[in-house]
Amino acid sequence: MKKITLLTLLFLAVTILYAQNSKKVKILDGMIQQGMTDWKIPGLAAVVVKDGEVVFKKTYGVKSIATKEAVNGQTLFAMASTTKAMVAMALGILVDEGKLDWNDKVVDHLPNFQLSDPYITADARVKDLLTHNLGIANADVLWVLDSISTDLTLKRFKHTKKIYPLRGGFTYQNIMYAAAGEVIAAVSGMPWDRFIEMRLFKPLNMNRSQTKAANIPKVENSVTPHYDFGEGGVQVVDRNYSDQIGAAGMMWSSIDDISNYLKFILNKGIQNQDTILQPGTFKTLFQPHTLIPKKQFYPTTKLTEPNWLSYGLGWFQHDYRGQKLDFHTGSLQGLIAIAGVIHDRNTAVYVFGNMDHAELRHAIMYQVMDLFAFDDEGTNWHPKIFKLYETLKKERMEGAQKQIGARLPNTSPSLDWNAYTGNYHHPLCGTLKITSHNETLKLDFNEFQQIEASHWHLDTFMTKPNKRWTSASEMVFHINGKAKVKSLEFSGYTFTKSN
Repeated sequence: MKKITLLTLLFLAVTILYAQNSKKVKILDGMIQQGMTDWKIPGLAAVVVKDGEVVFKKTYGVKSIATKEAVNGQTLFAMASTTKAMVAMALGILVDEGKLDWNDKVVDHLPNFQLSDPYITADARVKDLLTHNLGIANADVLWVLDSISTDLTLKRFKHTKKIYPLRGGFTYQNIMYAAAGEVIAAVSGMPWDRFIEMRLFKPLNMNRSQTKAANIPKVENSVTPHYDFGEGGVQVVDRNYSDQIGAAGMMWSSIDDISNYLKFILNKGIQNQDTILQPGTFKTLFQPHTLIPKKQFYPTTKLTEPNWLSYGLGWFQHDYRGQKLDFHTGSLQGLIAIAGVIHDRNTAVYVFGNMDHAELRHAIMYQVMDLFAFDDEGTNWHPKIFKLYETLKKERMEGAQKQIGARLPNTSPSLDWNAYTGNYHHPLCGTLKITSHNETLKLDFNEFQQIEASHWHLDTFMTKPNKRWTSASEMVFHINGKAKVKSLEFSGYTFTKSN
């Protein structure tokens, strides 16, 4: 018999591994294609890195249903809230340089930092900006209804109410990541976006990636956001350019660039021979820092049944098949992303899409982990995830039907239509100007967000979805004893009429 040489054994091992990976790739590819059909996703890109090597990278569909141009590896998508992990890494670089400590007080770097609670203002630490447990309510309305600067956004945020003690709960915060970006600028001496370009994008060869959404119209080859309007079908919607909270989620990248980012993560903060993040600092990013109540986590817990839920520095976390899964979604008006990594299995995945809240992203992440981290080829995550979110969609529709059922028939506004027009103000949300035309109220928030509203019942009106405001929202007017409008309630905020 011929001797089996070491070279022969190596060749056989590589052949077997290639065959195994080919099967996994086929399973994943088939699931994605079916999922895109069911979720009506125009375009998608996905990459999987295992043991430092790209084992799956593929693009699907089109950048826009209008142009029909195909997505490719260089196509730019919104990173959305997966941006947060990079901002935390940028702070980590400054920690390694001794210019910053995670436990530094925010006011020591941002003297004008002010929250509604003086104790939280005084004791808030840099790390607290990243962990969603400051105790202050969410105020995304600041960038949804206005386009003011980062500085003014943070100043207005002081009007947001305290809802629990410092570090005593979990409330997802975009605005505090904008504050984290300002800390980077104050400590490094350069804007946060420039710092990330120089200290992360450049060494990782992420040459297509953009730190500002405003750059996207100037750069070729990017996707257009889409929304499924139900009976109205899938339509193109407007891009979001809210760079005032850019550090919270306005960066864009391509799947080719993200491949390098995932390799960097699996290599624990080292790029080639360059240590960008020290081991201790890198570990800190992925340590659990905040516990999350189940009701505030993703609906997928109904399927994954985790024992614990937490948040690191820019990463959601839970146990999955006995391992810690770090991940983060990104959602930005018609665009989605998800990043996931199981460090102990050297497996990472990233997905981009151009359909609003297309939760196929969760299915892809768990499918990748089953296939490449646990060598399990027997589970198809798409039908499970799709059924889960279809059930939730049905519940929302039933809720909407109940709201319609509760509508009082044959009512009219208390006052003449013109009585509801005029200027309204809220210290956090800014100015709302209302005009009337053909029994339709036209709402103009801060000369930025324009919405129409029609009469619902009594002194309640309902907004009409459009390509920037995609949901119907209730607006209730309050009349004083002199039969004049004194205020209105919208999205949980009370606007006072000024004239």
